[in-house]
Amino acid sequence: MTLKTISINVTGIVQGVGFRYYTIKAARKLDLTGWVKNLPDGSVQIMATGPAEQLDQFSAVVKKSPPAPAGKVTNFTINYLPYHTFDDFNVKY
Repeated sequence: MTLKTISINVTGIVQGVGFRYYTIKAARKLDLTGWVKNLPDGSVQIMATGPAEQLDQFSAVVKKSPPAPAGKVTNFTINYLPYHTFDDFNVKY
């Protein structure tokens, strides 16, 4: 099993709508580690590590947006990074 690390940046209506906690729930369900963080420009950054298949599933969930009608992802960018370990998946402040 090859472990990978990804960085995702999402924009849209993604702050103040439970998006970080939606992301944490999805990541933990897939046994991923990393973090999610609100950025000052209104976007959200996500770092996640795990098996490639689970990262693909996670990315698909993130693209779907938080439960309607509160949030909406309008732009999704993913970057592949050198492997990095994290202890858990949490909110980073």
